[in-house]
Amino acid sequence: MVTQPWSASEAQLLAGALRDFAQHTSFPVVFGGFATEDGVRITTIHGSRTRSLEGLVVRRDRGLGGRAVTELRPRMTNDYGTSRQITHDYDGHVLGEGISALLAVPVVVDGGARGVLYGGSWVDGNVGDVVAAPGFRIAEALATELRIRDEVEKRVTSFGRVQAEAPAPAIDPAQLEELRESYAELRSISANVTDPALRERLGMLERRLAHLSGEPVADASEPESAIRLSPREIDVLACAALGATNAEIGRTLSLKEATVKSYLQAAMAKLDASTRHAAVAKARRLRLLP
Repeated sequence: MVTQPWSASEAQLLAGALRDFAQHTSFPVVFGGFATEDGVRITTIHGSRTRSLEGLVVRRDRGLGGRAVTELRPRMTNDYGTSRQITHDYDGHVLGEGISALLAVPVVVDGGARGVLYGGSWVDGNVGDVVAAPGFRIAEALATELRIRDEVEKRVTSFGRVQAEAPAPAIDPAQLEELRESYAELRSISANVTDPALRERLGMLERRLAHLSGEPVADASEPESAIRLSPREIDVLACAALGATNAEIGRTLSLKEATVKSYLQAAMAKLDASTRHAAVAKARRLRLLP
């Protein structure tokens, strides 16, 4: 389990996932939370009729959610009160809300449970795969979003340290190539992020990377403000800078090859370059690429 507190944006992700859970399953009450050192803390509840679920902390191996965390797979029961497959540490909370049928779906990130999504019904019911399947998909989507954020945070932290250090006299060719590959990969990750605040943080990091290469600043006759490339034009140029073909760029960015060609031509026109290599070189002079 993770020990660090979750961020406000992660809390918003959880709330959105639970809204989707309620909308796409038949459960009238849904609730969930992220894992901490002492267990899964239930922080978000929708549809409850009482306050019994508030403040609930589910420990590992205990209750239905505790088993889901330990086994890293969904657990369900059609009659919580009489089930012999789980401990009943949390009967006061669950039965206090009047819940009978209950589903617990772990949010699994990198081999560990980051949290649990619950769906409950006040009447006995057959919680089968057809009913539960949308909940599985929603938990997987939340896990994917958290995984992307984790990777972004690692890169932000790593390159933040590089930026804080005194500048080196020069970057050797191998390091420069690695920096450019990291920049292109970061651009592809950023393209799949929908959170505006996180996208802005990524944009700041990308601009910092573009200035780490040590390329000479643009001539006064070619000020940075004079040329503006679209995000997709930069994505395509970043891949082209690594020697990727149009087909390879398309696969990396999930674009059609014809669309890649269109973005390249647009970038070349803005940069007044006759070839993609010339476009890359000028973009680097303008600090648009590392």
